[in-house]
Amino acid sequence: MVERLMLAAALCFATAFTTTVGSAAQAERGGQEPRFDELVRADFFAGVAGDVAALDRAMRFIEQTLAKDPSRADALVWHGAGLVTRAGQAFEKGDAATGTPLWQQGLKEMNDAVAREPDNVAVLIPRGAILLEISRSLPDAQEAKALLGTGVADYEKVLELQAPYFKYLSEHSRGELLFGLAEGLHRFGDRTRARTYFERLLTEAKGSEYGRMADAWLTDPSGTTARRSGCVGCHKK
Repeated sequence: MVERLMLAAALCFATAFTTTVGSAAQAERGGQEPRFDELVRADFFAGVAGDVAALDRAMRFIEQTLAKDPSRADALVWHGAGLVTRAGQAFEKGDAATGTPLWQQGLKEMNDAVAREPDNVAVLIPRGAILLEISRSLPDAQEAKALLGTGVADYEKVLELQAPYFKYLSEHSRGELLFGLAEGLHRFGDRTRARTYFERLLTEAKGSEYGRMADAWLTDPSGTTARRSGCVGCHKK
């Protein structure tokens, strides 16, 4: 159940961040079509939290979208996330025979989506958010570190892409990205770079929950008393 909530928080950030930066992508489509995450997120969050019927609805919609346009990387990355979610639900029941192929296909689809559109934040953020969270609970330490590294790289790429207007994004979006990077790098073992992002949060998110979380990590580098993850408030918006 804890893993479900953490994954839901990751997806919550994915949609919250792409909501902030999604206007550019929407403009490219003429401003008429809703962003893809807006069409699936309600059912998807419910599905991650354990509502199988809601997840099934979201997946059917994604599959219908991909049937009409297989090139949609933004749809493919969410389908991959859905398969990973189903895999986790199968593993929770001890059904590795069902979970393993879902897990493998889900990771493949997310990777394929990023390969198609490596500079699309609406694709990078969902994969990065998912990988940062699922890497916490994998029993295979080597696989966990590899996925963690990919998730960190996705976030760093987004930060690079958004650098020209990062300061104009919402505090929530900036805080989640910087905290995700800092905490991910800390787990990856790169404490020096992690500290850089924690310190940046103290400046850019001073007085916010993100600043307080960063201060807790800097005060206790072991992380044992600090908050490790979570989408601050976005599930209420």
